Amino acid sequence: MNFCSACGSVVSLRVPSGDDRRRHICDYCDTIHYQNPCIITGCVPVHGEHILLCKRAIAPRRGYWTLPAGFLENGETTLEGAVRECLEEANASVENASLYTMIDIPHINQVYMFFRGELKEPMFSPGEESQEVELFREADIPWEEIAFPSVRRTLEYFFQDRREGQFRVRTDTIRRG
Repeated sequence: MNFCSACGSVVSLRVPSGDDRRRHICDYCDTIHYQNPCIITGCVPVHGEHILLCKRAIAPRRGYWTLPAGFLENGETTLEGAVRECLEEANASVENASLYTMIDIPHINQVYMFFRGELKEPMFSPGEESQEVELFREADIPWEEIAFPSVRRTLEYFFQDRREGQFRVRTDTIRRG
């Protein structure tokens, strides 16, 4: 950040009074510009023994497989965002969705929240951000072509929980390295 969105003046990084972190602060009007993590929300769409995955048509990780997910929009709940992303990326509708994983990735300032839900019907097709959309059994998951560590971790938890016969909300952290 170079300029204040309140007055257009130059900002600098410094620790405001009473704080313990460097923030962008306007050198003219003293407005503090807080930057907070982004929330990415998505679905684990399930149909019987299958999981619906999307092959990305956009950067980053174009051509790699992912769960339908994206940035939470203002004015929507995390569940609404997950359902919307599934519809946008896979033209698929889910029902009975519930929070499944929440994964913090502090080094890139992101929090992923995936909801496990059932496909209403096995009907889907690529949205604008997907090249392909396909149902996969566990044995057929293209593990080496999974786009993001948070998606891989969520899939690993899903198949482990399914084998154990009990799904629970999972929290985790993915660190740099």
